Order: sequence, then C-alpha cells, then structure tokens
Amino acid sequence: MADIEDLLGRMSLREKAGQLSLRLHGWTAVDRAGDDHVLTGAFHAEAERCAGLGGLYGVFRSDAWSGRGWHNGILPERRAEVAALVGEAGRRSSRHGIAPLLVEEAPHGHQSLGQTLFPVNLAAAAAWDPDLVEECAAAMGAELRAAGVHLALISGLDLLRDPRWGRSEECFGEDPRLAAELTAAQVRGLAAAGVGAVIKHFAAQGEGSGGRNGHSAVIGPHDLAELHLPAALAGIEAGAVGVMAAYNDIDGVPCCANPDLLTGLLRDRWGFDGVVVGDGLAIDRLAGQTGSLRAAARAALVAGVDVSLWDTAYTLLEDLVTDEPELVEAVDRSCRRVLRLKQRYGLLPGPADPRPEPIVVRDAASLSRALAARSLILLDDPAGVLPVRGRTRTEPVEVPDTTVPRPLRQAQDDASTSSGNVDGTFLVAVAGPNADSVTAMLGDYVPPLRPGDGQTVREALGAHWTVGDEDAVERADLVVCVLGGTSHRAYSEEFADNGAAGEATAANCGEGVDLSDLELPGDQVDWLRGIRARARGPVISVVITGRPHVLTEVIKLSDATVLAFYPGPYGAGAIADLLTGAAEPTGRLPVTLPSATGVVPVRYNDRLDSTRSYVDRPDPVLRPFGSGLGLRTVGVSRLAAARIADGIEVEVGLHHDHETAVPEVLQVYGKRLGGPFWPRQRELLAFRRVEVPPGGQTYRFVIMESDAFAGPDSTTVIMVGDRTVEISATSSCPAPR
Repeated sequence: MADIEDLLGRMSLREKAGQLSLRLHGWTAVDRAGDDHVLTGAFHAEAERCAGLGGLYGVFRSDAWSGRGWHNGILPERRAEVAALVGEAGRRSSRHGIAPLLVEEAPHGHQSLGQTLFPVNLAAAAAWDPDLVEECAAAMGAELRAAGVHLALISGLDLLRDPRWGRSEECFGEDPRLAAELTAAQVRGLAAAGVGAVIKHFAAQGEGSGGRNGHSAVIGPHDLAELHLPAALAGIEAGAVGVMAAYNDIDGVPCCANPDLLTGLLRDRWGFDGVVVGDGLAIDRLAGQTGSLRAAARAALVAGVDVSLWDTAYTLLEDLVTDEPELVEAVDRSCRRVLRLKQRYGLLPGPADPRPEPIVVRDAASLSRALAARSLILLDDPAGVLPVRGRTRTEPVEVPDTTVPRPLRQAQDDASTSSGNVDGTFLVAVAGPNADSVTAMLGDYVPPLRPGDGQTVREALGAHWTVGDEDAVERADLVVCVLGGTSHRAYSEEFADNGAAGEATAANCGEGVDLSDLELPGDQVDWLRGIRARARGPVISVVITGRPHVLTEVIKLSDATVLAFYPGPYGAGAIADLLTGAAEPTGRLPVTLPSATGVVPVRYNDRLDSTRSYVDRPDPVLRPFGSGLGLRTVGVSRLAAARIADGIEVEVGLHHDHETAVPEVLQVYGKRLGGPFWPRQRELLAFRRVEVPPGGQTYRFVIMESDAFAGPDSTTVIMVGDRTVEISATSSCPAPR
C-alpha cells in the first residue's frame, strides 16, 4: 500500500494541482475509430498539462450535450476496455504511476449507452420505499463498476421547495426526512457494489428565489439546518465519499466559497473526510464576485473545495501558490484527500484497499419496473372508474357544462354489458401530447435509448384493449388522455456552458428550464375540455411530468386522474397495469400540489397555515403532501404514544375488511409545540410501506428525542390520518422491562 505522505512529499506543485482538476469533458478523451477506440489529442494535452490526471468526468456520457449517441459513443460491450485504456494511459502520464478517477453522472441510471434507466428521484420519492431504492442503486452500481467507474454523481440533497424550478425532478420531494432516508439508501446501494457516491448539491439549492436555478437561498441558519442539511448528513453517515458544492449562495455567500459550510460544518462538526467537488464551472463563476479567476480559485480552495469540475480557475493554482506560498498547505490538504480516495480504488502504486466483492442483485430492469409501478399516484377517482376490467359501456350523456365531470360508466364488471361499437369491441381512445412518447417518461440526464427500445402508453394499452386515436373519441368506450411535459432535449439544440438546456429548448422541465406558469404546457387544458365534451365514455387523465403542475382543471375534467413523475422506460407498462387492475396504485405525493401558480411556494411543513391567505384562492392546496388513493381503503383503528428514555414510542393500528392484504404507506406526523421556534404545521416523523393483513395489524415506531420534541418542556401532537394524540417531553417513562 502506498505511503500517501511519502508520495505527497515527492510530488511537484504542478502534479498536486493536477490531481485537483476534472477539467476535461471526458467524452472528448476517446474517439471511436471503426471497431477500435483511440485516445484523442485533448486527452494527451490534459495529461501533459496536469503531469498526470486527477480524474475524468463523463468518459461514457452520451446525450444531446455531449453529442455522443449510438453512432459515435462508447458501446456497452466496450466500456470496460475503454476504462482500462484511459486508466493505463493516465497512469503512464504520471511519473508516480497515479491513475485517474473515472467519474460519471448517475442520477437515475448511468448516463451512458445501454445502461438501465430508473424512474427519476421525484418518482422514487413517490414510492416511499427506501429498501427498493437501495436495491435499484445497487443494481446501478453493479453496472457502473462493471464499466470501470469509481465515482457516481447522484442527486438527492435538494428539497423541492418551489415547483417552478426546472430541476424539481431531481429532488426526493419537499420533506427532509424522506429525502434523508432515500439519499442514504442510494449511497448504501452504490457502496455495496463498490462504487463511491458523490452526493449533490450542498446546500439549499432547492430554496432558490422564485424557483430560479442557482439563485440565492434566502433562508436562516435554523431552517437551513432543519430542512436542507439532514439529507447531506444522512448520506455522509451512509458512506458517501464526496459532496458536491451547489451553485447557489446562502445569504450572499456562494456555497463553493463558504468556509463555514464546507469546513466548519462539513469537516469540523460532521467529521467528513471525503472530497468536496465544485459543480460544473461554479468556481469560474465566482470571478463575478472576486474580480478574477485567480481570486476565484483562491476563494474556493480556502473554503474547502478539493476538486474543480471543468473550471479554468483551478488551472491557475500552480501560479497562485507560487505567489502565495502559504496556500501550499491548502493544496496539500486537498491533494491528500484525493490520494486517499484513489488508494481505495486501487489507483495508486502498490496494492489497493480491498473493495467489496461484486454483489448479486435482482435484474436491473425488473427493479426499474417495480419502482415505476410503486411510484404511480392515483389523485382522483370519485366514482370508482379504476380499475377498468372487461367490457365497459357508458351511455351518451348530455353535459352542458364541460368543466364538470359527468356520470361515469355503468356496471364496469358486468361482462354482459355491450359495447357501442358495431363489432362489439371494447374500444379505448388514447390521445394527448405524451401518448406516443417514450422520451417523455425518461427525465433529464439520460442517454438515448437503443432504436426501438421503450414502449409508449398507447402501445402498452394496446396489449390489453383495442386502441384508437383522437379520432375515435366519440365512439370509444373509454378515453385515456396522456398529458404532461418532457425533459427531453434534442441533439439539434444548443446548451448552456454547463450542459443545462439552452433558451430554445423544446423541453419544459429539467436543468435550465424554470417556469413562471405551472399550468400544463401549451393548450392541454383547453384540449382536454374539448375531449371531455366529445367523449361518451369515461375520461381518464394520466399526467407524466417532472414537477408538480397545477392540475385543478385536469381533475375537474377527468373521471380519474393518475400522476406519474417521469417513471422511466418501463413506465408505460406500469401505467397499463394500474388502469387494467393488474397492479394497485400505492404511490403517495412527496410534494404538495398547488391549486394555482400564484400560491407557490406552498409546502405542507410551512410554519403557518396557507388556507385563506389569498382572498381569490382560499384553498391553495389541491392535494396535500403524503396523499394518494388506493383501490381499497385502510383505516386507523388505534393511535397511542408513550414516553421512553430516548424519545417516544408510537403504536398505530390499521384495519380493513378486505379478504387479502392491502398495501399502504403508513405516515406518522408531529407538530412540536413549546420550543423556541414557531412550530411547523406538520413534520414527517416516520413512515413505512406495509402490507396490512386481513383484519388489521399494529405497527410500532420509535421517534428519537431530537426529532420528537422542540425542547425539554415541550409537547408534541402525533398525527396519523385523522387521529391525534398529545405527549409531553416531561411525561414519565415506564419502568425498564
């Protein structure tokens, strides 16, 4: 095993600075030449400039920004070979035999050709299933490791505090506990596969003013700690090896030049010993504050940024330290962290630290399919349209006011019910902007699928029913309207310098696509109103999106409404299973759905009730956080709380009258009273996906002291469903048993 201090002592300033740079776009390092891959002049120039390579970002990245696709990108079967080519060339370029780290984007699947794509984080949050998320991350990690990748950049630290933000889809919702548990699950899954997680973005990026990407987080230290830090701490405790500093500032101090955040909190208080990475070009952007790139590099380095991504500023470190020798200690500190990380992955001379043995995971595609199924949310089904089984018949009904749903179909399960079509076929009209789109289900940060891969909603429903298009609406027994948006970015588009969508993008969600209006894009609501007027059968709306849109009119105009946050390439099959009854809807909202654009931001854990705040919109919440319908109802039969030594124990009894187990997401909330801060309306204290057996079952939770109470003399109101119980921090504890 290499002696890092000895190695550090033998390295030149240029070599040390080179270890702190991920400047080269990795996809420009290798070209396909027929059946072979060759290193480019850009690779050799960067290796020479750095006297070795700290790492390469995105060697395998394939998407519209990189310009790599199936015609010119690195094919799946050649990835390990290319990783070895790059690694050995990088090692040879270093006189000390130090190989580069290979770093890849993997927010919901490795962003490279042929890898398994998963539902976006917002969909994963809607599933409320940390165990399944961990399995998906392990499967993703296994694919990354097989490709020779060391580090995966994963989102999860951002809270969705304003749905106008284009990066809403990358969040695990608006609640810090849900985000913390899912972030930790992702980190553990990757670690089990031997891949290091770099968690992003640190911190409070989801708090950007007005939902504008990268803008100031106007937030105090208490809310910062209570809302935006739990996911980061959970990820670090789960084993994250890196943290990416965010673009935004907090109270005017940029995150990537914030010593209190990156050193005082992250290092000194939390004891984090991994690497801090600046987001793409974030350090260069500091020049707008500091006045020069050299000053920008100094500010980031002193604050605690170890590794720069694409910046020019860190290429100036050698000259900077030559002029300011006292900064050599900061360079050594960061270089030491990078070398320790490289030692873990066998990139230094000598034997490597033992990496975990390859794990055996379920088929990645089946995991993606399972997560998609659990993420779908049934928002509304007032007369029980779902599931649609057998032949369905709705007699034509005159509906003068097309803004009000008309009576629904009759006797759905009566097989003798006849169809209105001449040949007796049960006909389903499938229409809408996302009815024939595979890419609309994938989200941002995705590679192109193989030609012919993926399935549209129309195709998935066609496996069950006879399907027509919009021309069949008047004679169809059922109309399925597939609405929403897309984060798909075409290869013909232009991009910002950090890969975010450019101004002329056709996408209406994703990085660089912030919106001022949360109504569905285009004229979708007017179009749906027209469909409603023409349809003689029930109308089911399926909304595929990456953010919480205003769905007030959609729900009014539909007999049932399903919300699908980008569910991935297997989402169409999951939607078909839900509509046909092959699967039950079990997704629950990880965000608050607003009733109008003008009410946002509105969150369930705000400190004051938003109801009646606006005289023109007395109820700003269309659907609350945590809500969602199932096909069968589960009730709360008992709620009790008892003081224990280190917190409180909560018992919840659930019951139902069905003959088989019913899936449910059990959520325990609290309102903490009596502390020094104005209490939030509700806070998620615990949750669990359960299968409630016939007759019911009791579930127990232990809520830790720090989560349960706001202070030593405070009280907490525990809430499950419509039941509440109050418990005091001064309540006596039962004697030990």
